[in-house]
Amino acid sequence: MPAETPMSWPRLLSQRRFPDQQLPPASAAPVRGAFVQDYDRVVFSSAFRRLQRKTQVMPLPETDFVHTRLTHSLETAVVGRSLGRLAARHLMEADAELARQLPNLDQDCGDIVAAACLAHDIGNPPFGHSGEDAISSYFLSAAAAPYLANLTAAEVADLQHFEGNAAGFRILTHTYAAHSSGTAGLGLTYATLGAFTKYPRPSLVPDDARVGGASEKKYGHFQTESARFRHVAAELGLLPKDAANGFYHRHPLAFLVEAADDLCYRIIDFEDGLKLGLIAPETGLPLLKRMLNDPAGRVGSVQWHDWREELGYVRARLIGKLVAELAALFAEHAPAILRGEYDQSLIKELSCWVDLQEVQRLSINQLYRSRPVLEIEAAGFEVLGGLLDAFLCAVFDASQGHRSRKLLLLLPEQFRAEGHQAHVSAYEKILLLTDFVAGMTDQNALSLYKTIKGIDLPKGF
Repeated sequence: MPAETPMSWPRLLSQRRFPDQQLPPASAAPVRGAFVQDYDRVVFSSAFRRLQRKTQVMPLPETDFVHTRLTHSLETAVVGRSLGRLAARHLMEADAELARQLPNLDQDCGDIVAAACLAHDIGNPPFGHSGEDAISSYFLSAAAAPYLANLTAAEVADLQHFEGNAAGFRILTHTYAAHSSGTAGLGLTYATLGAFTKYPRPSLVPDDARVGGASEKKYGHFQTESARFRHVAAELGLLPKDAANGFYHRHPLAFLVEAADDLCYRIIDFEDGLKLGLIAPETGLPLLKRMLNDPAGRVGSVQWHDWREELGYVRARLIGKLVAELAALFAEHAPAILRGEYDQSLIKELSCWVDLQEVQRLSINQLYRSRPVLEIEAAGFEVLGGLLDAFLCAVFDASQGHRSRKLLLLLPEQFRAEGHQAHVSAYEKILLLTDFVAGMTDQNALSLYKTIKGIDLPKGF
């Protein structure tokens, strides 16, 4: 049911920092705004830096024009900044009182969406799109059953349906007790944390609480972060769908984060497929041109001699066109979003949606199902499952045998249930280990797997 009181932009744009820091004094004018600081904090985080060695689609290719998780995140942030600013300008033009009340709305929305976009993949595990499935499959296996026996249904759901978005929220808001007594994670603003959370719900939600929509496809936080997310939602004034179960409507800017990601991965993954020769240029390039839909009679002054350069030009113009269309769609739906009455992916309302579906179909059949992609995804199931199994055996080995002790010493201190973290539950022990495995780069995970299985010995220092 729609709420009587809609969400309000001043509250949604909170510059307070999680978990409880107050606003800086007005007299202390920062060189960088609060949301630009959020962006910078993500850039300087080790979790973000590791994205440079995590597969986006193609496995660590030799060719440097193919995207990794890091380059995808950077490009999504660029698109998100433009989308946020343009959408907010539409809102300001349509509502003079809003423009008077929030004169920097366009700048702030652009900076918030850019920061949230930059972090949107920060929790994704190695080995591409199948990394989440690999972790989930292990916890669904018979080998994992003994470790899950005493967990709650919600805790089991977290693990058996592992979600990179929830892992990302944990990275942004969690500080390991082995490191310090702090609880801020990266200490981002509430506004950026809200925009980051595309799926504002836990992994387990009663069926009668579901109403359908884009925000319900996945979940956005683990049980360990449930109270934290409720705190963020309360600060921002997010509308509840089922407050008792921690189930909320999205922060409006999360729609723009989702749209920027959708746009980039659909079009730029497709571009990668073309450049790698997996999708025929005589098929792919005309399809992108059709979406661009230049007016009849338009003749450019440039004659292209290399289809790859023309592809880059068409892709750039197409993204610009679709950003403008998405910004207008957001402004059109903004009043309903604020009331909790709209919950669809904006990209589905684009005029070229049918062609975008064809782009997706070609990408699935010819890129995502190509042999190199399938090989790394298959390897990911073996490597991630093997690492989880080996370390979980060591963590829960009551006898603490020689092999278990050796394996535990390979774990960085923040992922061990000892010292300041000795009191944690069985679920949290498993989650600490999952943090370790999901945070690895492709190469690091493969190297450690080969080492502990005796397939390869580490090189000397």
